[in-house]
Parts: sequence; structure tokens; C-alpha cells
Amino acid sequence: MSLTPHATFWQTLPRPLIGLAPMNSVTDHACRHIHKKYGGPALLFTEFTSVDGLCAGAEVLLRDLLYDESQRPILGQLYGHLPERFRQAAILLCRLGFDGIDLNMGCPSKSIAARGAGAGLIRTPATAQAILAATRQGIRDWQNGADERDCPAVPPALAQAVRARAARLPAAYQARRPVPVSVKTRIGYHTDQVAEWIPRLLEAQPAAITLHGRTLVQGYRGEADWDAIARAADLARGSGTLLLGNGDLASRDQAVQRCTELGLDGALIGRAAYGNPFVFHAAPTGDPDGLRLLSIALEHARLYDAHLARQGDRYHFLPMRKHLAWYVRGLPGASHLRRTLVQVTGLAEAERALTGYLAYRRAWSRPATPRKA
Repeated sequence: MSLTPHATFWQTLPRPLIGLAPMNSVTDHACRHIHKKYGGPALLFTEFTSVDGLCAGAEVLLRDLLYDESQRPILGQLYGHLPERFRQAAILLCRLGFDGIDLNMGCPSKSIAARGAGAGLIRTPATAQAILAATRQGIRDWQNGADERDCPAVPPALAQAVRARAARLPAAYQARRPVPVSVKTRIGYHTDQVAEWIPRLLEAQPAAITLHGRTLVQGYRGEADWDAIARAADLARGSGTLLLGNGDLASRDQAVQRCTELGLDGALIGRAAYGNPFVFHAAPTGDPDGLRLLSIALEHARLYDAHLARQGDRYHFLPMRKHLAWYVRGLPGASHLRRTLVQVTGLAEAERALTGYLAYRRAWSRPATPRKA
């Protein structure tokens, strides 16, 4: 992707842009790779990563920031509440080659919001603006030659790990290029606060705002309020900040329709993508019997095993179980298979269960051979 000095990937994407929403403990490196390969979403985000954890030297968090070149454009998503830590984390994400940095101001977790992070920032718009400014300062510092060694809160071991990964990047992504900052947030804390909250974000001029149509208090309950998202789009129009909607989108066609009707620049699909990369295709999605999805599930499990299951001396395959269960939803006679998959402890068990079911389905669907007279 070739960019002019004054452009970023946001200007190169088709409209409306339909991406995969970042979801904690779901959209890891393996999941994103599969969705990009088979669904082709226009935009991908990492799971949210704590700036406090990065500045404390939690090397395990670098797993959350793992990606491959097929996933571009890829945004690294950060959360926290201390602006200076965002500045230093921004330098790290620039070094790691991300196309953009997304700031999570929408996580509804009570423990995170209570610390003034995630959707808790809706209550402190001045802090939210300071975080945007500090993130941009970190990017400018990096553009002016700063690297992980100029992050005083980052311990040497984590800095060294970042340096090693940065050295393996393509030259274009080691270059000190523009890196845009965007925000993902909600319509309010207790109630709809679009009229007050969105203008405060727009004052800070993020490249884009993704707005989930629920309040923090709602969490993921009830229906997403697309009227509130439409009002936010009206506020953002002409500001130079793109406005993306999020919440309860079941298909690409529905996402495109929402964007067209409400004047949005794009939308992110979340839970409808569980176990179904075809959700990013225009209808019909083209896998009526689910057999192709089972092959994709096998590929996903092998990718997870190769890149994410081993954590030091530990082997941790359990997070893959939910993905496997999602892939087999609705398949004929798959209830036993699903019960098996949510109990597997490693790749070998998952392969046996999936290949066994695939063999059964293929034999079951094969036309009977007429007997000779």
C-alpha cells in the first residue's frame, strides 16, 4: 500500500468500509487471519491491550499484538486511563508496524470502567482528549526518531522483544510514516450522551470513531440504538472524522444498508462473525452444508496451536474451544460433536473430532451405489 505523506489507509478504503469488530478473547491473531482469508473484511483490530501492562513489562501482552502481513490494514487497540502511558505505548505500536492505533473508550467491564478506562472515559472527556493528544505525541516522537528505548516505563526485556519483532517487518512498515489514531466508544454511560460526548471527541480530531449503539450500563443487553448512531454521524459530517456504526449487525448486506440509510462511512460486524467468516460476503454466503466451515475450523485450530497455544512452558488450547463450537452450530447431528469440542484439551483431540465428523457427513451424503443384478 503506497501512501502520500498526508494520507493514511483510512482514505484508501472503499466506502462503506465493513470491518471485523475487535472482541476481547475472540479476535486474536488466528481468528483475524481466518476472517481475512475467507471473509475479506476491510479492516481488522487487535484485541484491546492494556497500556499499564505494556509499561509494566508484561511480555505476554505481545501475543495480543501478534499479526501477519495478510491482515493489513491492522490497528492495534489500546486501553487505559493515564495519558503518558498511551504516549509510550504508541511508540511501541508504531515500532511493531501497525497501520493505525485505536483507543478503546467503550469497554463496558465494571472493573475497567471503575478505573476510568474503557467506557469509563465517557465520564471524563477531558481525559479522553488528553489520551488522544498523548497518543499522537507518541507517534510524533517515533516519527522523529524515538523507539522503545525512549519509553522509560517499559522494562528492557519487553523493549528487546519489540525491537526483535520490529526488525522482521517489511521495510515499508519500519519507515517513520503517518499512523492515524481512531476511537471505539459507546453512545453514553447511563443514558444516551451522543450530543455531549461525540463533539468532545471530534474536538480532538481522531481519524475515525466507531460507535457501539449501547450505553456502558447496557453492556450487550437490549437492542443497539441506531438512531443515536445516526445522530453521531450527523455531528461528524464535514469534520474530517469518519463515523462507523456497530451493534447487532447480522450480515454484510445489513451493514451496507445501515451505512447507506444513515450516511455512515462504514460499520463493524461483531458477534455475527463468530465461527462464520462468510458473514463478510454479500448474500448468499455459499456454505449451505457447513462442510467447508468444518475444514476452516480445522485450519483455524492448527493456526492457533502453532502461534498462540504455547505460553512459555504451558500449553493452553482452551480458548480455541469456543471457536470450534461456533463453527459447528446448526450442522445436522452436530450436538454430540459440539459437546466433544468444548472439552478438547489440544489440537490432536480437535482434529480427531472434526475429521471424524467430516468423514461421517461425506459418507452420509454420498449417493448409494446400485447393486449389480
